Amino acid sequence: MQWSRRWGEDGRLHYRDGHGGELPGQEPGASGLHMKIAELGTERRNPASQELDTKPALEIARIINDEDKKVAAAVEKALPQIAMAIDAIAEALLNGGRLIYVGAGTSGRIAALDASECPPTFNTDPKIVQYVMAGGEKALTRATEGSEDSRAMGRKDMAKRRPGKKDVVVGVAASGRTPYTIAAVEYARKKGARTVAVTANAASELGRTAEIEIVTEVGPEALAGSTRMKAGTAQKMVLNMLTTGAMARLGYVYGNLMVNVHTRNEKLRIRGRSIVEQAAGVAPEVSESALKSAGGQVPVALIMLKTGVSRRQAEERLKKAKGNIRRAMASV
Repeated sequence: MQWSRRWGEDGRLHYRDGHGGELPGQEPGASGLHMKIAELGTERRNPASQELDTKPALEIARIINDEDKKVAAAVEKALPQIAMAIDAIAEALLNGGRLIYVGAGTSGRIAALDASECPPTFNTDPKIVQYVMAGGEKALTRATEGSEDSRAMGRKDMAKRRPGKKDVVVGVAASGRTPYTIAAVEYARKKGARTVAVTANAASELGRTAEIEIVTEVGPEALAGSTRMKAGTAQKMVLNMLTTGAMARLGYVYGNLMVNVHTRNEKLRIRGRSIVEQAAGVAPEVSESALKSAGGQVPVALIMLKTGVSRRQAEERLKKAKGNIRRAMASV
């Protein structure tokens, strides 16, 4: 069958068959619908930056900044799906499961960054939030983008993590068509894990593979195809929401205070004292004394101050409440 093409009002190529059918951004292939890379929203050439190499530095910065302003609006449109993913992740972690990110290239590196920031931010075990990266850890600092084409490797790497019904697996890919990531998410879903896709293009294969599809359509990049820019920024924003939202739902924060902070250096000790002061409404010297009595544990010091219990009792309450600080304070 012959297919004609036209640019739609949504900025994507639409394919029409001879019977009046139309598919936005997709074209039938021998094995089903196949997204053309060159026609992805993130791959198109941006008219606002076509002469970027002829501009002075200030104009280059302005053009990029103008494009970056569009990112938050794109993320806002996906908030309902982001909320669904937050709840799924919180439920998984509460029941002893894990959050496992998977990605390749820039997407994988952003996922790895979010996973690695959870232990120092929320005092979680590194096993709770993990990442699977095409090409392994060496790909974090050295490009191994060829590995993203291997579906077999995606399945193999995910299989090593033994995903199951308690887990949530989040596939991150700007294009939504990365074979490695799609195969890893497919494998995890077959094993019973909840699955989420984070992409910058609608109607993607990754989106169809996952249960929850988070799409942030940021449009063409200032540097055509360089999805480390707007698409990457959107991914960073979304992943920040997923982990921070889930940890907040679990009570690992108090109000908007990072109460699970480690107090292992002077900067963090100062931060810990300030957090206890604000959360408990006490003077600096009281905060410092409570932290000393709590062995430097901010949540324990806060529970002690709020309830009047001993360190041992505060620790027992926190353990019983599974780390939920408010619940630990309310327990008797």
